Amino acid sequence: MRSHLLSIDSLSRAHVDHLMRVAARMEPIAQRRQVTRVLEGAVLGNLFFEASTRTRVSFNAAFCRLGGSVCDTTGFTFSSMAKGESLYDTSRVLSGYCDAIVMRHPDQGSVAEFAEATHVPVINGGDGPGEHPSQALLDFYTIDKEFTRLGKRLAGAHVLLTGDLKYGRTVHSLIKLLSLYDPMRFTLVSPPGLEMPSRVIDRVESLGHRVEQRESLAGDFSDVDVVYTTRIQRERFTEEMNENFGALSRDFSVDRSFIDDHCSDSTIVMHPLPRDSRPGANDLDVDLNGDPRLAIFRQTDNGIPVRMAIFATLLEVDDLVEKDLRPVRWFVPARLGVDDPAF
Repeated sequence: MRSHLLSIDSLSRAHVDHLMRVAARMEPIAQRRQVTRVLEGAVLGNLFFEASTRTRVSFNAAFCRLGGSVCDTTGFTFSSMAKGESLYDTSRVLSGYCDAIVMRHPDQGSVAEFAEATHVPVINGGDGPGEHPSQALLDFYTIDKEFTRLGKRLAGAHVLLTGDLKYGRTVHSLIKLLSLYDPMRFTLVSPPGLEMPSRVIDRVESLGHRVEQRESLAGDFSDVDVVYTTRIQRERFTEEMNENFGALSRDFSVDRSFIDDHCSDSTIVMHPLPRDSRPGANDLDVDLNGDPRLAIFRQTDNGIPVRMAIFATLLEVDDLVEKDLRPVRWFVPARLGVDDPAF
């Protein structure tokens, strides 16, 4: 890997494969069976200028599980950017305090601009409607594990991406990452006006993959291996767009009836979260909770070993972790959630 992780564009298939191998070695630590201190003394700067729960906390947890410590900044209000400080100045200042930096910012390209001012590793935790590379890596890790469990192969897989494909940065990164691999089929379904950017589709097709765009979830999806749905990103809408999208049809919701009637027993259902669980929301429905096809919590759990692998690789300790392990000493539950199998 290079010194920063800003976009899937910076990764080759070899880079991704290496990260997946390192993440697999991190599983015993992520699952709280073993402890390592390879990053003892290292400090992570977490700069989140946009709302986040999973990404911010999982990056924190991943760094801590490697033995490091974390300094957090959330929102513009408590940042010197509220006083007009530039990204360049903020980057240089934080580089004097931290050994790695994760940044989320509402403006596309802002994290790359921030990274230009420093040699300290910077990870893009989401830049507006741009990209979310670490999410794509954990999504890919999840797909690989689920396919292994089900005896499926990635080559020739059929992936359905649905929801807000215009502003949903996770799908931009995921489809670009998957396109590094052997040809597969992508079906894109979104409300009118929220289609996948043409530049992304052109890139994927140029690499030999088949891309089909549909206007609804009606029809047969029984050969779909992965359903990946995303929340409508209303926070990126203008006032006019909010009025236009005020009454979205439930035709774009993914619920138990859709999965039962249109997909197969081996279809994997994924979502980057958060999902809008309020009644009538046009999102992944809560009626799938407890269904073994729903992989969203396995997906979030996988974020820890993958983000540990990112830190270990960028800070060049990935070969030291296995030499620095010991058993945990605290109580660890046999299962995390009430619907989960044992570890």
